[in-house]
Formats: sequence, structure tokens, C-alpha cells
Amino acid sequence: MEEKTTESNRADSFLHLIQRSQRGKLKIYLGYCAGVGKTWQMLQEARRLKDNGIDVVVGLVETHNRKETEALLSGLEIIPRKSMLYRGIEITEMDIDAVLQRRPSVVLVDELAHTNVPGNRNSRRYEDVEEILAAGIHVISTLNIQHIESLYELVEQATGVKVKERVPDRILVLADQLVNVDITTDDLRQRLSEGKVYVPGLLETALSNFFQSENLEQLRELTLRELAAQLDSKRRNHFHDDSVANPDQLMVCLSSKTRNCDAILRYASRIAGRLNRDWYAVYVKTLSESPINIDAKVQRLLSNTLALAQELGATVFTYKGDDVVKTILQFAREYRVGHIIIGNSGRTLSLWQRLQGRQTIIERLISECRGINVIVLDTREEGIVQKPKLFSGLKGSLTAVTRSQYGWKGVIRSAIVLLWDSVLEKEEAFRQLLHECCLVNPGIDEVSALKSLFERELQGGTFVGADIAIPHAKLDNLNKPVLAIGVSRVGIYDAESGKTTRIMFLILSPQSDPDSHIQLLGVISKMAADSYWRNMMLETRSKKEIIRIIRNWLR
Repeated sequence: MEEKTTESNRADSFLHLIQRSQRGKLKIYLGYCAGVGKTWQMLQEARRLKDNGIDVVVGLVETHNRKETEALLSGLEIIPRKSMLYRGIEITEMDIDAVLQRRPSVVLVDELAHTNVPGNRNSRRYEDVEEILAAGIHVISTLNIQHIESLYELVEQATGVKVKERVPDRILVLADQLVNVDITTDDLRQRLSEGKVYVPGLLETALSNFFQSENLEQLRELTLRELAAQLDSKRRNHFHDDSVANPDQLMVCLSSKTRNCDAILRYASRIAGRLNRDWYAVYVKTLSESPINIDAKVQRLLSNTLALAQELGATVFTYKGDDVVKTILQFAREYRVGHIIIGNSGRTLSLWQRLQGRQTIIERLISECRGINVIVLDTREEGIVQKPKLFSGLKGSLTAVTRSQYGWKGVIRSAIVLLWDSVLEKEEAFRQLLHECCLVNPGIDEVSALKSLFERELQGGTFVGADIAIPHAKLDNLNKPVLAIGVSRVGIYDAESGKTTRIMFLILSPQSDPDSHIQLLGVISKMAADSYWRNMMLETRSKKEIIRIIRNWLR
């Protein structure tokens, strides 16, 4: 009776979430392995929701021929899958268009980490889910712990398995409810032995490989720790005062010579999540690192690294300068960074260099930083990043948290919007956006503001990722932050870097209130990371529609 009451409360809780928002809510049943009962519990909840009068349909559920699971589908409306031919084989996938056209209140989407067959509108199922949520449809899904991006190295270390299908950590952050589906490892192995997880031909192989007791225990522990961390983060976010700008952000230092960049970024993503901080991935490009001097393989790896950083939730910046340490510390001061993460390549200096007083980048960084923690990850060996070594550079005290005078939601709601239908040079886009800001705020000196923007651009490119640019500057005579957004369906071109973007955010902040600058940058980075939001912006045909999309995101 108590168990039924608990399950009923969970259904009522999700029912309450459904009634609260126009944007779809996401609930994820999280487990440590296949066979723990995620799909079974998801279907049980669907039946309870249907009994409560909620319009719930099955978008896609994988039963894997489990009779108990198949029985729960009885009485539920199932959206027919679409068939696709791939390399001569017919494969079925969820029909997202049919789901959007049907517009149920709740849709079940199993196996969130699944990779779609090439030819689908979205390459990954979690992207399908994001599109469904943006349409105002609520989603219940399932996920195993080993598919979370930032846990890749930990899972490989625990099980020896390289997991190919992974979802960004932001999907867990996006979830409104996380439910742990847990059974003992002995019970799971017993279920496997009884043929309730895999077909009989695979039993012995599974039991002697991935389903070993030691592997399962480690995955189970990892799941419980991750769930606790996510719940704690959501609790802290719930009570977080939006007017407080954190002075203790986190940054990762990248270079074309850094080894195991992916592992460093995943580690940073987890630390940022634990600290509940925004984080930045900063690549300092020296003058010797021109496309002529760097081979194509290194350029490709670097491009993939920066793309992964953005996917993990970082705001990516590229700076130019031969004094790497000076550039890093300048960025840290400007963006109120409290933690710097850098990889140790194992580079050593000769005795002669030591006698000349030279130091490695890491040694200089630790020596010259003040009030910042430097975390050095040992990346000398190929494979798993070893235990990080912490060097506390706390020779000064961290700047006290101050309150920004301006709510960021108000700034975004009152954003100036421009829509372009032709190709535009980067500098011209700057000028047009700035001019519109000056028309609304006559106190801005347009000439000096443009100069500040160009000077800031020279320090590091603001084309920070796919389709996004965020030029910004702090102005002396500005009373409150100003935001302008330009959207070009054709493209905004930067001749120097050869890059093209289509959405540009121009941020102008008061020099006297650095907190508002950091806060706005963090919020806009999260907005820009929403792939479906970007697609909606690029499909618009009017300024009015752009403003509606922006304001809907704030809800």
C-alpha cells in the first residue's frame, strides 16, 4: 500500500508540473544498466496518467521482446513509427512529425541516448525530445548512467567499455524530474539469467563481460552519486537569487598541443556543475599557430574539441597572443574566474633554461595568479586522466559577491532586434546593432562605444560557436545594460577568421557594474546552446516573431 501511495505521489507531482508551464516538461527515469526496470516504470506511470484523464501517447518504446513490458502497452495509444532504408536494411524510427501533428499532452520516448538513422531531421533522439518540448509537449524518457557525456572517462575506467552513444549533461539539467530506478546487482544478474533482459543466446557473454558484479556495483554507485549531485544542483538553483552575479566562474585553458582535451573538458563540466558556476573554454592561439604551421589533423582535433566544449555547456573563446599566461590571467580577471583548469603536458625545461630563470606555463600561472585556484590535470599518459592535483593560489582573497542592479530578464525582454536578409560583414553588423542601441539610449557615445567593441574584438574573436557571435563591451557612461540581437538567415561574415555566423548578440554593460556583464553573458550562452531555439530563430520572418521566441524562452 505504501509503495502504491509513493508511485501515486510521483504521478501527481508530474501532473502538477504539466499544469504549470506552456513549455514541455521533461521527466527522466535514470538507471545504472539495462534491465533495471526504467521502461517498465515509465509505462506504469503512463497508465496512471491516462487514468487521470491525461492525453498520453507512446512516441517510441523499446520492449526488447520482454513480455511484462509488452503487456503494459495494452490500452495506450501508439504513434506508428516511420520506416527508413539504410544501406539496404529497413529500420524504424520515431515519427517526430506525427508526434508534433498529434500534439498529445504527454509522449513517451524511450532510450534518450539513441542515435537516429542518417536522413532523419535530427541526428540524435535527445534532439528530437528538445524539439518536442519546445512545441509544448511533455516528455517522459529513460536513460542509463553510462550515456552521460561528462562521465565517459569514469565509465570507461570502471567497466573497460567505451560508450559511443552519449547525451550532453545539459539534458539532465533540462529535466524537471529525475527518478532513480534501482535494484540490487544480484537481482539484476538473476533477471538476466532468467532471460528477462536479453535473449538466451547472449546470456553467457553478457554475464561474463559488462554484467560482471564489480562493473554493476560501480555503475550503481555512480548513478546514486550523480542523482544526488543533480538534485542538489536543482535545489541550489531553485533558491538562487538571479540578481547575484557569481565572482567565482571556472575556465579551461586549451591549446593545439594539449593532450586529452576531451577528458579535461568533461572534468571541468562536472566541477562547474558541482560549484553551480558558468564556465569558459579558452583557446589561446599564438602567432606561430597559423593554418600554414599547424597540420590539418591538429586543426581538426582542435575544432572538435571546441565543439565538444560548447556541447558540454561552456562558452568558447579564442584569443590571440604570444604571452599565453598573460592572456589567461587577463581573461580570468575580466570574467571573474575563481578556478583555472589546465592540462600538464609533461613539458620540462633544460638546465640552461632554468639558469636563465625561465618557467613553464603552469609554473608561471601558479606564480602569477592571485586569488584563483589552479587545477592541474596530469594528461601526460594516453587514456584516463589521473587524479587532479590542486594548487591553491589563494594568496589574495576572492572578491566578495555583489548584487547587480539590473535583472537580466528585463534586459533580454527589452532587447533591440534587427533582421537581415542579405550577407553582412561583421563590422557592419556591429555598426548597425550599435546604432540601434544609441537611438534607444541617447547617452551612449557611438564613436567611443564602437572603438571599445573593436578593441575587445582584437583581444579575442567573439564568434563563439555554430551560428552564434557575442560581441560585447563595457562602457563608462552607461547607466544600465543594453542588449541588441541581429538575425541573418544568409550569414554574417568575418573576413579575418573566415567564419560565418547567423545570430549576433551585442552586449553593452556599465563599466561600474561588472556583475551585470558576467551574468548577461552566462544567460545568453545558455540560450544560444539550445539548438531548437536557434533553429526557431533562424526560421523567423519578422522581428515580432523573434521577440516572441526570446520572451517564450524566459518563461
